[in-house]
Amino acid sequence: MEIIKVSANSRTSAVAGAIAGVIREHKRAEVQAIGAGAVNQAVKAWTLATGYLKAEGVEIVCVPEFVEVNIDDKVRTAIKMVIETR
Repeated sequence: MEIIKVSANSRTSAVAGAIAGVIREHKRAEVQAIGAGAVNQAVKAWTLATGYLKAEGVEIVCVPEFVEVNIDDKVRTAIKMVIETR
């Protein structure tokens, strides 16, 4: 399963659809965002995905955590949102 990477310019509805699709297939999705704008888009996408899946009788929860990622030989701190079915 791949990590869904979100930027500040990501379309919320597209990310929400990706989250819902991965949840339907794997029952678990991981979303990664670096920076306030990206985290904002990720949280909005999670909220939308919650609505999409709730209509199908699927309830999801999110557990955020910090992770370190290497970008251009620099270590950056990202937020990883682990989203699972309840």
